[in-house]
Amino acid sequence: MTATTPAASPHVMNTYGRVPIALERGQGCRVWDVNGKEYIDGLGGIAVNTLGHNHAKLVPALQDQIAKLIHTSNYYHVPGQEALAAKLVELSGMQNVFFCNSGLEANEAALKIARKFGVDKGIAKPEIVVYEKAFHGRSIATMSATGNPKIHNGFGPLVEGFVRVPMNDIEAIKQATEGNPNVVAVFFETIQGEGGINAMRIEYLQQLRKLCDERGWLLMIDEVQCGMGRTGKWFAHQWAGIVPDVMPLAKGLGSGVPIGAVVAGPKAAHVLQPGNHGTTFGGNPLAMRAGVETIRIMEEDGLLHNAAQVGDHLRAALTRELGSLPGVKEIRGQGLMLGIELNKPCGALIGRAAEAGLLLSVTADSVIRLVPPLIITTAEADEIVAILTPLVKAILAE
Repeated sequence: MTATTPAASPHVMNTYGRVPIALERGQGCRVWDVNGKEYIDGLGGIAVNTLGHNHAKLVPALQDQIAKLIHTSNYYHVPGQEALAAKLVELSGMQNVFFCNSGLEANEAALKIARKFGVDKGIAKPEIVVYEKAFHGRSIATMSATGNPKIHNGFGPLVEGFVRVPMNDIEAIKQATEGNPNVVAVFFETIQGEGGINAMRIEYLQQLRKLCDERGWLLMIDEVQCGMGRTGKWFAHQWAGIVPDVMPLAKGLGSGVPIGAVVAGPKAAHVLQPGNHGTTFGGNPLAMRAGVETIRIMEEDGLLHNAAQVGDHLRAALTRELGSLPGVKEIRGQGLMLGIELNKPCGALIGRAAEAGLLLSVTADSVIRLVPPLIITTAEADEIVAILTPLVKAILAE
């Protein structure tokens, strides 16, 4: 690293193991640090920068909105909320939307909906089925729903009311909930992100929809990371042809402007009433404009098709270069949400890849995660593979 590499600030709380680079500007799928070094962005702000950086259609729209209104509060109608909600309802086949600021907040709202749904039915202590390796956030409640003991450590006691089961095993969920009248919902990610890019199988998703219908439970699908076109459909569960009752969104919905949303179907649409939930910043005019423009640009530029096409190309290239290596356990995922699982911890790759000009992350200790902007080209995908391949070979040889 150069002599001007940023050091850890004594004034910023030490909550991140940061890579020692400071990024200054971006264009498309590339960013530059304060020293002028160029990187290809395989992380997309952790699946956030749907349109990459400095998008020619998004930036003027946000500048226009900033010059009009940034924030007003939810005491008043916000026309952008109506516009974005209508679009999300159209794309999802659901009914209405609550807007907030992040995936964590969207998941908190989903948990509140599930609990009140149960209480309204006369269940005093509602319980929610959640999954091993899941990640739903770091608040006390979403952390409790999360299936990672490392995230729990030091923050007990956890919130009660969760029943944890393994993925893709319908008999396991039936056994875990047998004779339990307090279960009100099943909550999961279609493709687990922080848990290691682990996907729910299509037939399992269909079985869960049927089970929830039979038992009167809410089917709540966390699409915070895998939604918004990342897999080649608007929402990853749509590959299974199902519709959830509750769907938290965030990350890619605003292309970098903080935003969260909870989309509800008929069973959940009217659970929350005035006074039950709220937010100061959620649904502000700037975030709503970012969401509306992100979807408009995605549609105009065919980015769902691009995510599927370039994602297939990237996965095939990774499989060709890395798939047969001893030490590469699996290359998995869908569209532009891909994971390469190694047989050893590989957190060191984050810094090594940055030195080589590639931004990525490692989840679940041993899974390399690639979630680039949805505008990425096949040539840029090939560039990622060219940089990553020797780095993986080197770490496997150690």
